[in-house]
Amino acid sequence: MSLRVAVAAPFRQRGKDELAENEFVVALSLDRDWFSPDQAKRLVDVATGEGLLERDDGGLRPTFDPAEVTVPEGFVPGEDILRSRSAFEQVLDDLVADGHEKHEAVGEINQLQGELDVTIEAAAVVYARRNGLDVSGVRGKAVAELASDDGEAT
Repeated sequence: MSLRVAVAAPFRQRGKDELAENEFVVALSLDRDWFSPDQAKRLVDVATGEGLLERDDGGLRPTFDPAEVTVPEGFVPGEDILRSRSAFEQVLDDLVADGHEKHEAVGEINQLQGELDVTIEAAAVVYARRNGLDVSGVRGKAVAELASDDGEAT
């Protein structure tokens, strides 16, 4: 969940529950030197798309409590968090963060996909919900991926 950690860091650093977008970008690019300003703006887009941030009158507000996220000493996020993840990838990451074994979860999601005759994204959402995970933030993305022309993740 390095995306969640990267999003939480500026809020924890500033001790605020809302930041102006430029303040968020400065915290990630200049204060922490994790990203260039353009990359930090991309992170805002990715985090908003994944439901971790909400835009509110020019400001950014996390959809989770940043105080509950630990930013490990020496933590530096990789550039891979700047790419959008499919609903399947998001759910799988959430499952792993919740203590599920990745290999087992993938196998059971694949089996569920075959049984229900649905996309991998839909199967992942069903599997996560059956295992007590709140996937409400990903549900809309999974539906959008279901509705895509070719049925593939975007």
